[in-house]
Amino acid sequence: MLERIKGYVRVALRPLAKKFIATNPNILTVLGLLISFISAFFFARDEVMIAGSFLLLSGFFDALDGEVARENKQVTRFGGFLDSVCDRFADAAVIVGAMYGGLTTILSIPGWLIGIMAIVGSFMVSYTRARAEAAGASASVGIGERAVRVMIIVIGAFTNMVNWAILIVAVLSFITVFQRIGHVRKVLK
Repeated sequence: MLERIKGYVRVALRPLAKKFIATNPNILTVLGLLISFISAFFFARDEVMIAGSFLLLSGFFDALDGEVARENKQVTRFGGFLDSVCDRFADAAVIVGAMYGGLTTILSIPGWLIGIMAIVGSFMVSYTRARAEAAGASASVGIGERAVRVMIIVIGAFTNMVNWAILIVAVLSFITVFQRIGHVRKVLK
């Protein structure tokens, strides 16, 4: 289902991407990261609606950079690498901002524990894919890819349920890691 949504997003972004012909997609990648830092700042200040809006804008640039690269035939291995690194920084910054703002505590579960599990899980989703690709397999499977995790946090911000959103991100991330491990085990047997 996520692949179908990605396809719709790409089609919708294609006309806009063509207008960015003179723009290096790596600039859009870094701009998306900087906007994520702004989102993290507002999460840290417990201004969740503003934080969610900036996170949504960051996600827009995260989608636009790849489409600009594809449309303008500027796809490079470095661009993919930079995008992945910036995504990890953005993931961590947003979750740390929410932790700092006291937005990750649920009942008696400490907010730092939920936040750390979300960060570790998010990083492991990326790592399992990268490691699988290095071993000669594809691991683009699982229910908790980055776009899903970002949208969950955006929805959590707009509904003032950031704590539950971060917990869901943690759980989905670990489920995705295990889905990828199972998938790669079958492929590399």
